[in-house]
Amino acid sequence: MKKLAPGLLVTAVVAVILGMMSVFAVDERDLAVKFRFGEIVETGFRPGLHFLIPFVNNVEKYPRQILTINNPQEQFLTKEKKNLLVDFFVKWRITDVGEYYRASGGNESLASQRLLEILKDGIRAEFAIRTVPQVVAAERRELLDAMLSAAREDATSLGIEIVDVRVKRIEFSDEVSESVFNRMRQERARTAAELRAQGAEAAEQIRADADRQRTVIIATAYRDAEVLRGEGDAESARIYANAYRKNPEFFAFYRSLSAYRRSLGQPNDLMLLDTKGEFFRFLKQSEGGR
Repeated sequence: MKKLAPGLLVTAVVAVILGMMSVFAVDERDLAVKFRFGEIVETGFRPGLHFLIPFVNNVEKYPRQILTINNPQEQFLTKEKKNLLVDFFVKWRITDVGEYYRASGGNESLASQRLLEILKDGIRAEFAIRTVPQVVAAERRELLDAMLSAAREDATSLGIEIVDVRVKRIEFSDEVSESVFNRMRQERARTAAELRAQGAEAAEQIRADADRQRTVIIATAYRDAEVLRGEGDAESARIYANAYRKNPEFFAFYRSLSAYRRSLGQPNDLMLLDTKGEFFRFLKQSEGGR
């Protein structure tokens, strides 16, 4: 029995080691691939414990979470063959770990490089059909959506899903900056000229309408004034006529006094009148007789 004890101990140790080698754990943050002599035999493992055959199977694990690639500034040509410097980043994750391994050998750097090439081709294609002002003034989301529709389809061949792409900055190269700014100044000047012309046209319309209303108001006021003046003259004539019919002699006397008041006694006035005339009638006789 004592001689068998070391052998049993070795057997137990070997059994424990083989048991540990026959089990592997998959974390919730990992994706696992089981190989048999270097060939993929199973993917899609759920989190938990799983079994394999020691020395025949081996397991590789890859991250399940979203990964980020920050791309340094790179030049892209626009429709006018002008260079723009674009700084962007991409969010991606592994969706098909088998395809991911076949496409990149499980090398994250290689997969990132191939993904960047796909995205650059998409950005290059979108910039090539737009002018510099269109690229600068366009909605970033619209530009990226057009690019992502093709890039996402190509990324599936790598077992990868593109979660999001964002352009952090678009800069002009030195030779483009001045021409772009000049064109933007010209467009802003053209817009300002159009607005000024529209404002001048509206001002002329308002001024013409105001002049028309002024003319109408003045004409209406003049008409009303003439009507009132005519009515007043008519009423005055009626009153004078009534007064004359009641006492013609007193009326003549009152009119003569009014004429004297307006014409006599004014400084620097010189009048040459015949004293026998009708004008001095009431000055010669108090009764005003002839």
